[in-house]
Amino acid sequence: MSPLPPLLSGFLGTAGLAFIIGLELHAYRRRGAGALAPEAEGFGTTRTITLIAVLGFVLWVIAPVAPFCVGLAVLGLALLLDYRKRVQGGDGSLVPSVVGLIAYSLGPLALTAPLALLAALAVLVLLALGEQARIRRFSDAFPPEEGVTLAKFLVLAGLIYPLLPATDLPYLPGIGWTKIWMAVLVISGISYLGYLAHRYLVPRAGTLLTGLLGGLYSSTAATLVLARGLRAAPEDAGFAPAAVILATAMMYARLLALIALLGHVQAALALALPFGGLFAASLALAGVLAWRARGASTQAHPAVSANPLDLPVAFLFAGLFVLFAFITQLVTTRFGASGLHVLSFAVGFSDIDPFILSLLDGKFAVSPQAVTAAILIASASNNLLKAAYALGFSRNRAMLPAALWLCAAAAISFGIALV
Repeated sequence: MSPLPPLLSGFLGTAGLAFIIGLELHAYRRRGAGALAPEAEGFGTTRTITLIAVLGFVLWVIAPVAPFCVGLAVLGLALLLDYRKRVQGGDGSLVPSVVGLIAYSLGPLALTAPLALLAALAVLVLLALGEQARIRRFSDAFPPEEGVTLAKFLVLAGLIYPLLPATDLPYLPGIGWTKIWMAVLVISGISYLGYLAHRYLVPRAGTLLTGLLGGLYSSTAATLVLARGLRAAPEDAGFAPAAVILATAMMYARLLALIALLGHVQAALALALPFGGLFAASLALAGVLAWRARGASTQAHPAVSANPLDLPVAFLFAGLFVLFAFITQLVTTRFGASGLHVLSFAVGFSDIDPFILSLLDGKFAVSPQAVTAAILIASASNNLLKAAYALGFSRNRAMLPAALWLCAAAAISFGIALV
């Protein structure tokens, strides 16, 4: 069966997406306490959005410049008049007008842009219309200083990265300025997602959710928060061990994602089986412990860390990245793979992310297998640290299952690395 002609498939895709967006806009304008009566809705019905999208498609097919631009000007004038009328009626929202302009552009996008871009735009519009209440709660909870921090970080990211030289650091082959800053951006972005979710979307997150979201930033910090919370409220011991194990499961997923996103595909493939297996086993054990604790009380926990986009935090990560690279270069040059194994064990009791990423970026005098083993050893000793934190800071035997599993996961990683 032959595929549809490009024009026909583009037309059907444009009309279909516009129809779905129109339905969501219609629901958006009738939702909530300030909902409009059907006769007062004016512009923004499903029919109107669909026809606007079809008009944009047709005019673009006739000629991509003059007819389409004339249509855009006429539509803009009509939307301006409609907005003026709605403002007089007490409805000052720009959302229907913006959605109308987006609908008009769907046709050209369907014909010229990658399908993924068109799908992403449609999903964004649907989320913006459908999640109105959650977005408003998030906006109300988001303090101004967080926006300033995010803006400063984005400005520095956009200014610093293009200006960095595409050269390696002295005495560190493979460790380039751009690689260091890209690692900072990627790990800060992933950590920031967990930070936002915990601090603003679910600010009073329960024990299990604290382990899940905290593990996106730092499983060690999450373990510390959970252990201290258990010590402060021993009666809420039911879910704490499961949450600690869940945070460690997220560590494995986060490390694999970081390694793959930064282009170290071979290392990600080599670690997929051990990390993936430990991730799955941790999830299964956390699920069993949570099921056994069902009905137990749970407590709210504070955010695991400060804003990971704070510039001192970002520059500290970059500094640790370079420091670990220098130490690794010295150790591997003098002691080879055995020295790297000892170093990775010691680094596991600190922050393993900059060490692992610098190890993957550098060109050290060891084999790729030794690098993979070093990553496993660092994650294993980090698990030993978390086991000590879980028992030492909670001072509660309820944490024993989590500590035993962390030690078992460390033993498995050691075994895989050293065999």
